[in-house]
Amino acid sequence: MSEYYWDKKVEYLRNTRWLYYNDDYLEFLVKGVWKIKGPVNIIDFGCGYGYLGLKLLPLLPEGSTYTGIDKGTELISKAKEIFQELPFTAEFIIGDIEEITVDQKYDIAMSHALLLHMSDSKQILKKMIDSVINKGRLICFESHWIASMSNYSLDGVDLSEIVQLGILQKLFEADSKGNGKDGNIGMQLPIIFSQLGLIDVECRVSDRVNFLDQNMDEEKKRILFHSLKEEGLGLEPGDRDKIIENLINRGLTEEEAQKQYEVEFSLSQKFGVESWFTYSPNMKVTFGTIKR
Repeated sequence: MSEYYWDKKVEYLRNTRWLYYNDDYLEFLVKGVWKIKGPVNIIDFGCGYGYLGLKLLPLLPEGSTYTGIDKGTELISKAKEIFQELPFTAEFIIGDIEEITVDQKYDIAMSHALLLHMSDSKQILKKMIDSVINKGRLICFESHWIASMSNYSLDGVDLSEIVQLGILQKLFEADSKGNGKDGNIGMQLPIIFSQLGLIDVECRVSDRVNFLDQNMDEEKKRILFHSLKEEGLGLEPGDRDKIIENLINRGLTEEEAQKQYEVEFSLSQKFGVESWFTYSPNMKVTFGTIKR
């Protein structure tokens, strides 16, 4: 069996998820938007180390339960280790969500940054829907890469010097057509939800704007900077010829590939711990109700 990529990314996940939402925003969703007033049974597809459970269970009514499914044995091991010390009812299952069959018994099915990695996201959504009881809910926190890429501001630098939105849009669309994996799926989910028969479909945008402030506490600044770097912001692109060849293979012209390498390299040189920088991930939170 080949090694599962995300099993080696536990620390990355733990160090970057906090960049997406403020805790009070998640509380607003639970209490003000979804209006969850009684205990619910949640299933989380592609749960990782249980991020959604850690964030939502303290906000949910007493008696709520959380079940996480993930292919990663190390991820599930970490989740069990974390939750055994917490006063919540949680269960974790090692399984490939593209193959596993789940009983139709949950009030809510969720995913977080999962569908962008799936070559057939609609089939995964159908599986998630099948796990939820009538009048239950489907909630997906998913990415919209092109919006995220436009949500940078580096003091003293024009955005066009570090991000080529047109080239990236072409690249993301080519990737989606080539392998089915779509980093912009978050913006499409309201349409897909409705097409799959869900009702009362709505979509929200994540609230957090990360501000690398040169007047902030030094330790907080260091932590934020390293989390932003782990998220991929300002990383050196690597071997120029190999990167350009890869970009061409993914659908860019040679000129576009060279330009993309140049702006990535430029950002890596200009973004540092002493920068004034803002970044908003712009995750989309789509939800709807199952009606059978």
